[in-house]
Amino acid sequence: MSRVRRVDILVVGCGPAGLQAAITAATWKMKVLVLGKPGKSALAHAHVSDYFGVVGPIDGSELLKNGLAQAKSRGVEVVEEDAVELSRDDGLFKAKTEGGLTVLADAVILAMGARRERLGVEGEDRLLGRGVSYCAECDCGFFRGLNVAVVGDESAAAYAALLLADYASKVWLVSEKIMFSRFLLEGLKRKGVEVLEGRRVREILGENMVEGIVLDDGSKLDVKGVFIELGSRGVLELAFHIGLLPDENGYLKVDRRQMTGVEGVYACGDLCGPPLSLAKAVGEGYVAGFSASNYVRSKRRGMD
Repeated sequence: MSRVRRVDILVVGCGPAGLQAAITAATWKMKVLVLGKPGKSALAHAHVSDYFGVVGPIDGSELLKNGLAQAKSRGVEVVEEDAVELSRDDGLFKAKTEGGLTVLADAVILAMGARRERLGVEGEDRLLGRGVSYCAECDCGFFRGLNVAVVGDESAAAYAALLLADYASKVWLVSEKIMFSRFLLEGLKRKGVEVLEGRRVREILGENMVEGIVLDDGSKLDVKGVFIELGSRGVLELAFHIGLLPDENGYLKVDRRQMTGVEGVYACGDLCGPPLSLAKAVGEGYVAGFSASNYVRSKRRGMD
């Protein structure tokens, strides 16, 4: 399999909003690739009873299964890997996945859902902004030459640790169970990141600033920073390098076309804010797919 894909539209997120966006764009004869893991969608663990045309309750995982089949029947390529990096280069958007795939696209639709998971341990709230961070890209520069810990099991944690290895003196990755790719694990080893698998953080130490963490086996790590990176890469991390930032609640602002403040970038679903519902996600996905398709067509007409 080639490790580079060139498509018209890249959809990041494999839930109802992303799949509907992909289906719509493919209907408009766009070449579409979707990145994401369907099982991580909130719909996969929900029961649906209030969606148009559904006499419920129906298992959300069944709807996702049908949506995936529908997208693939339209020629949409679905790659069940997390996106770990998003940038713009020479007029094209470039995404990299945890497995080393590079995707080049004329337009991007972000549909990763709402995410900012807390660790839920003593010291996390008190020391937020005082050594506790949820965004490695935003805060890595403050930890030059210091010891830091990254907490998480998936691609977000692995990528954060790789980035911090270029700044910090020492990086530990604390993970209950490694759920990211071998490609990322090998990268961590090359960067000298120490992976503590099978461990959990029990407490974050410090009064005014982070002074360390206590693990579930009673051991302590002397760190000045704790980066909590649970799940896959969220909108804050992915969009940072293309100049797109969420609001204070972590949501992206879009217009009626589902277009963000960055040309060629659209967003839909829960990451655009409440109400967080299936009906809203699918509706916004349709609009995003339609709008992104029009953008790509107009872009190409301008090149003729």
